[in-house]
Amino acid sequence: MDIACVNCEDTSTLHEKKRIKHKTWRATLRYLLKRSSLTQESASKRRFCRLTLEELKQWELSLERLLSNPYGKAAFKVFLKSEFSEENMEFWLACEEFRKIRSSAKLTSTANRIYEEFIKSESPKEINLDCHTKDCIAQNLKQPTHSCFAGAQTKIYSLMENCSYPRFFQSQLYKDFCELAAGKET
Repeated sequence: MDIACVNCEDTSTLHEKKRIKHKTWRATLRYLLKRSSLTQESASKRRFCRLTLEELKQWELSLERLLSNPYGKAAFKVFLKSEFSEENMEFWLACEEFRKIRSSAKLTSTANRIYEEFIKSESPKEINLDCHTKDCIAQNLKQPTHSCFAGAQTKIYSLMENCSYPRFFQSQLYKDFCELAAGKET
């Protein structure tokens, strides 16, 4: 086999891997959108297909804008999963839900679940926090309040905002969304 044939095989394998990865993120995004859309009106389920380039560009204004849009949130989650850092968003979202809890019994059980899942060393979705923050949270769990994860949530939000968020706009995923939206506008 000559070198030209080896390069052809390598190129075709690379194209096949890209095609599979492309299909995978689309399927994952579709799945996430279906799950997040279950409680929304049926008209909004079809809305993703009609995202405009202007709406996509709004995501670039701030991480807050991206996360406030259900489709932006789902797309960002797929991107974080591709970077093996989806636990950051999952933790941040868990904290957002935690702050809405009104029952003190549920507050305590949810605080312990969040700690076990994201904070405790060797936990399944351990987030990157310094020892001082972890110790502070462990102390707060004795009598949990709505703000017991506030410091950690702020740190994780900042981490996403300064690291993952800028990379999201350089990703092929975001570029593909823009191409799809631009194609629909023409």
